[in-house]
Amino acid sequence: MTDFPSFYDPANVEKIYDVDFQHVYQAGLDAGQSSAEQDAPRVLLFLIDAQIDFVFPAPTGRLTVPNALADTRRTVEFIYRNVGSLTKIAASLDTHTPNQIFYPSWWINDAGEHPAPMTTITSADVENGTWRPTQEPAWSIDYVKQLESSGKKQLLIWPYHCLQGTLGHALVPAVSEAMMYHAGARNAQPLYLPKGEIARTEYYSAVEPEVKDTAHPAGTLRTEFLDTLAAYDLIYIAGQARSHCVLETINSMLRYFDPSTVEKLRLIDDATSSISGFEEATEQRIGEFQQQGVRLVKAADPIA
Repeated sequence: MTDFPSFYDPANVEKIYDVDFQHVYQAGLDAGQSSAEQDAPRVLLFLIDAQIDFVFPAPTGRLTVPNALADTRRTVEFIYRNVGSLTKIAASLDTHTPNQIFYPSWWINDAGEHPAPMTTITSADVENGTWRPTQEPAWSIDYVKQLESSGKKQLLIWPYHCLQGTLGHALVPAVSEAMMYHAGARNAQPLYLPKGEIARTEYYSAVEPEVKDTAHPAGTLRTEFLDTLAAYDLIYIAGQARSHCVLETINSMLRYFDPSTVEKLRLIDDATSSISGFEEATEQRIGEFQQQGVRLVKAADPIA
């Protein structure tokens, strides 16, 4: 087992701190690892939304996923333990602005009130005037209907989170630190994937919105990114939340990848957790993923 670097302190996973990137990168250079270009097999770790707003408890995190700090510690240690085997680390970044269709700002009632976070807005609510959109009315009304007709989750109003330029949007510092160490150790550039910036659609999956928006460059399935993933021999997945962004990202992959690529997928089972109330449906769907070829592994398991 690879020793953890001397600067790593597990207690720091629970802290907001200023990473000494120069020191960490140099420590990676000094680790004596070979360049990732020579890897066989080629292994990619895909971190989904490992951001402060999802991982840290309130008030620091604005949409905290239960157990996310423990998941994140296991994820960071997975990187250090396997730094010599990981070819590439990719990370999605949930990225929002104040006025989006799943925020209170987008909806209002006759009393001039905006919906509270965790309010569900149904097509019936829109049709009977319980809630009406403050902008793009035609799109918004059709959007709620499309969600329900396609069998997607109903529109849920979320707390403001992962707003561009805020602390909550950033990766957990310990994750950024581990990625920097990997970059130095393996001469490997990390890959970042912003998602969720389209105001008029949810974007749970890292690679496609809930409702397609062809007017936006990222408004359809991101096949170029998926093709990049498919070129690797093994694709490990971790992050938050298991019930939403992780689940829907894997859903997208299963619809796009052929069976031989699906068999490359490894979900790190103890490095992802669900939002409370969604656990049962999530685990049922995870079981279906396994039947289709996705393997569940633990963070301490060897790469295979």
